[in-house]
Amino acid sequence: MTDINELAKALVAAQAEMRNPSFDSANPHFKNKFASLAQVRNTIVPVLAKHGLSVVQDLTTTERGVGCTTILIHESGQTMSFGPLVMPATKPDAQGLGSAATYARRYSLMAVCNVVGDVDDDANAASEPKHTKADPLDRDNLTVNGDHRAYALALVAPNADILGIIEDLKREGEEFYRAVWSMLDSKTRSAIKRTLAGEAA
Repeated sequence: MTDINELAKALVAAQAEMRNPSFDSANPHFKNKFASLAQVRNTIVPVLAKHGLSVVQDLTTTERGVGCTTILIHESGQTMSFGPLVMPATKPDAQGLGSAATYARRYSLMAVCNVVGDVDDDANAASEPKHTKADPLDRDNLTVNGDHRAYALALVAPNADILGIIEDLKREGEEFYRAVWSMLDSKTRSAIKRTLAGEAA
């Protein structure tokens, strides 16, 4: 087992000083506020550096989207690696991959540093029924619920391509579509319905 005693000691001290980032952005579709990647970075990096810690993030592309591995490095040379966290890309172009990368980096960074940069959904997204049927998107040994969760997160992402995500979900089948839909709160569902109604008009 790799020795991380110095890193662990520094991380304990850093987290004692760490504060949640302020919400500096808002989703234009659903009006929910959140902390941008820049705000998360500006909140945690100075505290980590003060205690001899730095953070790097490695991005990779997969069939499913963009994967982000976050690595904590201590000045002693000790390291800890987390991930990868994979986020689906709404479109296979620069905008879609860039959005997925930003989303993955932000969530991975917040998880590693144990800070919160989004409004709590009161566990609505995590309380969907358990599924036992294998899902075609489960190609990277992720759980079915994890795949559903990734799509639900994509639907509320800033600048999300709502119509593109909906089409993607429809291709995966009704069961998958309903599982993602069950994770969304009523406000988000209403916003998506308005978007779809506007497209049909």
